[in-house]
Amino acid sequence: MLKIAVLGYGYWGPNVVRNFSSIKGVKVMSICDLNDTALKRAKNDYPYLDVSTDCKRIIKSSNIDIVAIVTPVSTHYQLAKEALINGKHIFVEKPFTLKSSEAEELIELAGRKHLKIMVDHTFLFTGAVRKIKELIDSNVLGNLYYYDSTRINLGLFQHDVNVIWDLAPHDLSIMDYIVKERPLAISAIGAGHFACGLENIAYVVVHFNNNMIAHFNINWISPVKIRTTLIGGQKKMLIWNDLETDEKIKIYDKGIRVRNRQGIYKLLVEYRCGNMWSPPIDHSEALKIEAGYFVDCILKDKTPINDGCAGLRIVKMLEAADRSMKRKGDLIKL
Repeated sequence: MLKIAVLGYGYWGPNVVRNFSSIKGVKVMSICDLNDTALKRAKNDYPYLDVSTDCKRIIKSSNIDIVAIVTPVSTHYQLAKEALINGKHIFVEKPFTLKSSEAEELIELAGRKHLKIMVDHTFLFTGAVRKIKELIDSNVLGNLYYYDSTRINLGLFQHDVNVIWDLAPHDLSIMDYIVKERPLAISAIGAGHFACGLENIAYVVVHFNNNMIAHFNINWISPVKIRTTLIGGQKKMLIWNDLETDEKIKIYDKGIRVRNRQGIYKLLVEYRCGNMWSPPIDHSEALKIEAGYFVDCILKDKTPINDGCAGLRIVKMLEAADRSMKRKGDLIKL
């Protein structure tokens, strides 16, 4: 029986507790939060659990095997380090850390102590992303030309990170998982319209060696909520609308053929227009699948797809995007 403590019971913490509680072979032992309102909610939800403000006591407990860190990103590094030093596997909310140097230190520490790190890139475990990964790996789309994502809504404003650090980890982690090539550089522009000094709207471009390009539109001040990703390939094109209840993924047999007719000094473009189809996808709760997968990785000594190294790659892209914004969109090599 693996025993877990959850640090943080704000927006996402209750979901982490609920899903780990549903996994066979796992027992949630403790919930920790510094906020009185969150603590009262935790006590009402789970009166039989140890509920406390003393994170250090919980982390040092010999009765805990896993520590789930669901707290503001500024606290991730110190809590994760203390958990690893005390021999605990760690499950860390995205983004992994505020600095790549912190992530590298945690990865080295976990490796030295033979402990597992999982970064909570929940979207990797949705039926939609798993289906897209399957389609790309089986070459249904062909060579990829572009990856274009829009993740916009009104709020929720964060007090400690800008819109890139809040929203982009979702899409960057998905891209990192399904696109085989590693990006070479990033450019970004953004703007903040309020006194907090944090950007609330940003456009991020990721550059690859094979002429593929990725673009991310992220925004806290949109009047509508949009969660759409377009992926264009040599053979087919795909659109994923995460707000759709049915037909979340649509695949279009559309594209172009470019020919150069001898004797004519211009390219001739032919448009191909075929059928659209929507594959069935699994609608199981992603966080439950992720929690079960983490437990399996611990028990079978497997490396998670969303391990510390995956978390580090995302942090490096976030850092590069920040540097680029400060330089008004300069290209930053990864």
